[in-house]
Amino acid sequence: AVSQRAYDLFRNGGTWGGALADWLTAERELISKPTIELREKDDQFEILAALPGIEAKDIDVQVTPENVLITAETAEERTTDKGTVHLSEFGNAKIFRSIPLPKRVDPDSAKANYKNGMLRLTVAIAKLATAKQVEIKAA
Repeated sequence: AVSQRAYDLFRNGGTWGGALADWLTAERELISKPTIELREKDDQFEILAALPGIEAKDIDVQVTPENVLITAETAEERTTDKGTVHLSEFGNAKIFRSIPLPKRVDPDSAKANYKNGMLRLTVAIAKLATAKQVEIKAA
C-alpha cells in the first residue's frame, strides 16, 4: 500500500520530479503530531509540546476536563528570487495533537506559555467531589 509505494520510489532512485516530487509534497501536507511530555506534579499536570518553527499566534490550545487539544496551522510565504529552485520543502504546516488526561482537570486553571519552540501548559487536577449533608427544613 502506501509504505510499499514509498519504498519503490526510493529504491528505484526516483528523480526530483514526477512521482517522487508528488510523494514528498503529499508527505509535507499531512498533519504532523508534535512530541509531548505529560507530567503530574503538585496536584497539576504539566504538558510540554515541541512546536519548532511555529509562532505563538498560530497555536490553539483547548482544555476540557478529560483532555487537551493542541492545533496549529502556518503557511510559509516565500518570494521568488533569482535562480532555479531544485528542491523546496517549505510549505504549510498543520499540527494536531489530542492528549487524553489520566485524571480530570479544572479547565479554568489552565495556563500556557511558549518560548523557543516549546509550549508549556499547566492545569490543576480537579478536586474530588465529596458528599455534603443537606439540611432539610420543614415546610
